[in-house]
Amino acid sequence: MSTQHGVKRVAVIGAGQMGGGIAQIAAVAGFDTVVFDANADAIGRCEKTHDKLLARGVEKGRMTEGDAAAAKGRLTYASGFDAVAGADIAIEAVVEDAGVKREIFAKLAGVLTGDQILATNTSSISITEIGAATDCPERVIGMHFFYPVPVMKLVEVINGLATDKGVTARVIALSEAMGKVAVPANDRAGFVSNRVLMPMINEAFYAWMEGVAEPEHLDEIMKLGMNHPMGPLRLADFIGLDTCAHIMNVLADGLHAERYRPCPLLEQLVVAGRLGNKSGRGVYDYSG
Repeated sequence: MSTQHGVKRVAVIGAGQMGGGIAQIAAVAGFDTVVFDANADAIGRCEKTHDKLLARGVEKGRMTEGDAAAAKGRLTYASGFDAVAGADIAIEAVVEDAGVKREIFAKLAGVLTGDQILATNTSSISITEIGAATDCPERVIGMHFFYPVPVMKLVEVINGLATDKGVTARVIALSEAMGKVAVPANDRAGFVSNRVLMPMINEAFYAWMEGVAEPEHLDEIMKLGMNHPMGPLRLADFIGLDTCAHIMNVLADGLHAERYRPCPLLEQLVVAGRLGNKSGRGVYDYSG
């Protein structure tokens, strides 16, 4: 696979929904792919999910049995960090915590010491800050995939202050080789996607809190009036209300603007444990 991106082997750090999805599309696109997670249970769940989703792809006629078997054959799973050695790119997809990411990138820079790309799937944290934890910030870049990864076409490619232009070009070429559309952005809190989306979601919570309309009516107006596939409050439940609140705080801190702080009602729901789909209840009730 001697193309512009120069990548043959991909290492994905983190075996959750995002990491698993990234690993799946890399393997389907023909890249040898290793998934690393220190949690062996997470690795086991990731492999089962891959088996299920590849089988579903065959059932739906999106790939042949041979294609699915070949993709699975390109996937390996590891709970030891040394498994990332030999990769041409590492794509980190762990918890959205700057401290955790800095620690991982310091380790990655010590293992991948050549011209390998060090990419993060962060949706809001500064690429420059992550790169500063390494001795090679020119190799660090944002590669923000969207959930669910196999379905969503966009990869937001974010340059840190020191990111080399050649690295950006390679990541754009790699994204396209994975069947995605790569769109560049610069390193400001929330980048483009969450800088625009999260304040809209937050404003929907304010509209609900202030009695402008009930949640289902707010969502229906935005769906039909703006041609959105999902209303902002339903989308917040899908993303996770805790994640939404966290990103709003990242925006407020990173842009030094209190107008980005999460709506009090959003914060109250998070405190109550109503986090959305994943907890069974958020704005809406999913227990049924």
